[in-house]
Amino acid sequence: MNKTRLVLGVEYDGSGFSGWQWQTHQRSVQQVLEQALSKVANHPVTVQCAGRTDTGVHALEQVVHFDVTTKRDLHAWMLGGNSNLPDDVRITWVKEAVDDFHARYSAIARFYRYIILNRPIKSALLRQQVTWCHAPLDEVKMHEAAQHLIGKHDFSSFRAQGCQSKSPFRAMYFIDVYRQEDRVIIDLSANAFLHHMVRNIAGVLIDIGSGKQAIHWTQELLDVKSRKLGGITAPPDGLYLGAVFYPEHYKITQHDVFKKLPVDARRHD
Repeated sequence: MNKTRLVLGVEYDGSGFSGWQWQTHQRSVQQVLEQALSKVANHPVTVQCAGRTDTGVHALEQVVHFDVTTKRDLHAWMLGGNSNLPDDVRITWVKEAVDDFHARYSAIARFYRYIILNRPIKSALLRQQVTWCHAPLDEVKMHEAAQHLIGKHDFSSFRAQGCQSKSPFRAMYFIDVYRQEDRVIIDLSANAFLHHMVRNIAGVLIDIGSGKQAIHWTQELLDVKSRKLGGITAPPDGLYLGAVFYPEHYKITQHDVFKKLPVDARRHD
């Protein structure tokens, strides 16, 4: 029987989930998405995502693909899927896959955003959507320190001790740290990320921004290649998978931030 591969954009509030991946006795994003899509397809559906997120981590746009034998209008997949999803997950777009598209293996870069609420008082409304830091942060120093991380490096000092990746090397394309009123935002993109890499980078930059460490600490950590000498792992609350980038021939809608990638990365196929 002929199968059709569909691609979805999915946003979710990760605060009520044990992460993306199926868990036997805990709620996961993959679980509720597969259950919703299976009802629309009238047969079991298995989804593949661009990158698994941990407990409490959110997604502005996770990219997912799945194969179906059922014929449905694309709009029906979105409406039907959303009608069967809980309120903290939404399908934002649906399209048919081009050629050999794979949500994970076809990706050329990932974009993450880390949001820090930088004020004396915690937020009652955003307590699980931002990371709170009461100490004043110098976002200019944080941005300067972050520039040491751009390029291809051994990120051993920024990976979780239990990270299972075979290589600690990643290509960091850009990191921008800036302030919007009482929020300090870290935007960063790389070809891929190690386990807890973004949260460990955020922890280091918070220590630099608060004056606990000097600007050159990021370079020192790169050189020493030891997680034991790194900073804290920042909480998951402020972390968002913002976008996933693919070669243009796959015709996946690209965000404006895609233009910030190096030209050779954008042309990769």
